[in-house]
Amino acid sequence: MIYEPAEDSFMLKHKISNLVSKGMKVLDMGCGSGILAQEALDCGAEVLAADINPDAVKFCKKLGIKAVVSDLFSNISKEKFDLITFNPPYLPRDEIEDEESALVTTGGDKGNEILGRFLKEAGNFLNKESKILFIASSLTPDVDKLLADNNYSFKVVSEKPLFFEKLRVCLAQNFQV
Repeated sequence: MIYEPAEDSFMLKHKISNLVSKGMKVLDMGCGSGILAQEALDCGAEVLAADINPDAVKFCKKLGIKAVVSDLFSNISKEKFDLITFNPPYLPRDEIEDEESALVTTGGDKGNEILGRFLKEAGNFLNKESKILFIASSLTPDVDKLLADNNYSFKVVSEKPLFFEKLRVCLAQNFQV
């Protein structure tokens, strides 16, 4: 199952054109359908897309996007990026959700575990002055604390209330890089 673009994807895509310029190096982590990678490419960036799902990587490659199968940063070379985009699975585990669907929606038991792992590793792949653009849900606990614990300053650049949650697009920068 490839994550189909939804409101969270479109919110991130809208912000990419304001952040990406020709020649930038962009990593689209958890690329899914490639919507964010494609937007960065359209802005002139050099893009690498990564996803744990081999079907998503295969789909992106068919679109002409350079992509690799990777569990977060496990298969990303030690290169540095100017921007990392991430639309993580961010919902808490729901015991009745099937395993395939949970792969694209569930961020762990509480919903923040994948984001926590990502933030812990991401600083190793950022240039000085680089940024991370990611989405978080009001259903995902302790996002602010995860950012602070991993030395990130951040601002919310967009918010949208939905039926049962509020989505926030966050722009973060690691002040330890």
